[in-house]
Order: sequence, then C-alpha cells, then structure tokens
Amino acid sequence: MRKIPVFVSCPTSLSAEQDKKRKIIIDLLEDLQLEPRALGRGDYPKDFPLKEVYIIAKHCAGGIILGFEQLYVEGGKRKRNCPGEKTITPEKAISLPTPWNHLEAGILFGLKLPLLIFKEEGIEGGVFDYGISDAFIHTMPDPDPGSPKINELKQVFLKWFAQVSSKYDAY
Repeated sequence: MRKIPVFVSCPTSLSAEQDKKRKIIIDLLEDLQLEPRALGRGDYPKDFPLKEVYIIAKHCAGGIILGFEQLYVEGGKRKRNCPGEKTITPEKAISLPTPWNHLEAGILFGLKLPLLIFKEEGIEGGVFDYGISDAFIHTMPDPDPGSPKINELKQVFLKWFAQVSSKYDAY
C-alpha cells in the first residue's frame, strides 16, 4: 500500500525531550500509513527553500505544524514605542517557535490542506493563536505519555486522517 504524504512543519534542531514528543507524532503518522514530508528532513532544497516548501506541500494531502520553542526571551520589549508596549522580564518570559512554522502553515492553509496543529506550553502568536484558522490547536504530547493519553491522541489523528484521506482520494 502506498503511503499518503503529509507535510510536517518542525524545526530540525530539537532538545532530547522535544525530539521524544516529535517521535510520538511521527510514529502515529506511520501507524496510519502516512508519509511525513519536510524540508531538511528527507527533502532537501534544489531551489530556494520557500519555493521548495510549496513544491513539497503541493504534493501532500495534509499538514501538521509542530510548535516547539526555538527562542526563549527573558528580557526586552514587545511592541516597543507603540501603544500597548510590554516589558518582557524573567517572570514573564516568552517562548517563540521557528518562523518557518508560520510560513509553512500559511502555504498549507492556502493549499486548503487539512491541518493539525500542536504547540508546546508557552508558544503563542500567529498560527498558534486560537481562532486564527479552523484547525484546533492541541497541546504537544508529554514525552512519555501513558496509554490513555496515547489513545486520546490517536482519536485526534483519526479524525484528521479522515479529512486527509478524502483529500488524497480527490487527487
């Protein structure tokens, strides 16, 4: 049986704990006979990277966005010199994902692919804001989830899989 390609937006550099979380999601994809595709993880650019993302995504039937912390900010200003300026302090530190999550999500959304979005605690903004798209935003799984949590996660994947497989069948 041929696997259905799905685009996975995920940073290539992850901590050991983040990689465990990513692996849980990749294993669930493989259990459903889905082929994870991503720039820099099996697919490498022949042209400029943004164009390559589009080319890969165009041949996929769904997309997953994995919002892992890539930048941790303990000090600075948000909206500096603007109304609503906020000071970032160690007590109110912020976590930011890779900007590629937003670019890739926009491409996937523009291609009208079913999206599944996960984020680590503290990640917000752009595609990770609730109500920004029709995709529900899920919390990243624990690195060592128990059976009930895995079964819960499988239900989320099965619902999304139904949309992905109908998109694939429409090709």
